[in-house]
Amino acid sequence: MSSQVRLRLLPSDRCLYDEPIQVKVSHLRSRQVVTIKASSTDEKGVLFSSSATYRADGNGDIDLVRDASLSGSYVGVEPMGLLRTLKPNTLNTLFIKEEALEPHMVKFSVHDEEQDQILAEVTNERLLMADGVSRVSVKEGNFRGVLFTPPGTGPFPAVLDLSTIMSERRAALLANKGFVVLTLPVFQEKLGNLKMLHLDPFEEAIIFLLQQPKVGSKRIGIIARSKAADVALSLAAFVPGVEAVVWINGCSANTAFPLFYKKRQILPALKVDTKKFIPTQSGAVIAKYAMDDPLKEENRATVIPIEQANTNFLFVASEDDLNWDCNIYKMEMEERLKRHGKKNFESMCYPRAGHMLEPPYTPFCPSSVNMFVKMQIMWGGEPRAHAAAEVHLWKKIQEFLRSHVSCDPVQLTDLN
Repeated sequence: MSSQVRLRLLPSDRCLYDEPIQVKVSHLRSRQVVTIKASSTDEKGVLFSSSATYRADGNGDIDLVRDASLSGSYVGVEPMGLLRTLKPNTLNTLFIKEEALEPHMVKFSVHDEEQDQILAEVTNERLLMADGVSRVSVKEGNFRGVLFTPPGTGPFPAVLDLSTIMSERRAALLANKGFVVLTLPVFQEKLGNLKMLHLDPFEEAIIFLLQQPKVGSKRIGIIARSKAADVALSLAAFVPGVEAVVWINGCSANTAFPLFYKKRQILPALKVDTKKFIPTQSGAVIAKYAMDDPLKEENRATVIPIEQANTNFLFVASEDDLNWDCNIYKMEMEERLKRHGKKNFESMCYPRAGHMLEPPYTPFCPSSVNMFVKMQIMWGGEPRAHAAAEVHLWKKIQEFLRSHVSCDPVQLTDLN
């Protein structure tokens, strides 16, 4: 490595996962062309990497906020492009970073390709938990999950974070913003053993969450995507205590498994026809048009009666979602609520975003295995537009939850 060339991450090498950084290189030769690389290994041991070529200015400086990439994983000015474009060394692989205690470690390095030399390197430590946030594993009654609590006395609003499989990332990041967050997997047992889904364990989780000493809200917010999003709608419609729901790229009907509550079936399952999957050259399939139409007469019983919910909704749909026809479901719910004289909803639509909307600066995933059909599925999205949607949505989610899941007295703390 060159002793002169300097690579800096500003404001610090250490930051929260959802915070941007400024990458700067100095002490290069005037107009020198170099390659800046990023690499990270996920929790499954999969290596993700990206690179971009830059030309230094007359002073030998490069600033990714100012300067355009000439070639590589992306072209143009994109300050966080190296993170967004991290790609796996195996096709159709999802970036796995779900455990909150360990940071996301990304190594940045500057290379002189002509000399085959590393000029400088630095590691970015991207924390999922801010200082003082507590993490406690929870196993109560019929549910298991993880509880994140901000520092301070509160009171704080309560949020239930539902994910298809166990994930701590979004919940930890919301706790950093001043929410008490309980994260649960929708499926508390192996899918192979599952014949039905029950709302009762989620009701237990809501009661548990509202009983936490730092919680000041009388009702909770829920955030969920995909299959978990229709579970969130069902909780709003049938279970007391839900003040707000953030529904992301889901369905307006109950999908996959019959839904039970209080020992009786409340909704049958909308089915998927795998014969309608569309194959692609990558080996992954497009599943967007394979779900049965919930508005057909024979499927209407699967539609979740959100019009009976005393809940505020934020509907979020990606127009380039290749897994669900979620924008159609969003519009159907909007129209249904309007017909019932309801104004308790907001909507967001992202034209070139795909299914996998995550907290900001997560590596973009075009395709990976779908746990239901055990096939490689295309998720959709134009990478740069998808990344911009994630940044915008993350702020919107926080604003929506702060606005509707209120405490008395209001004391919402942003730890950033």
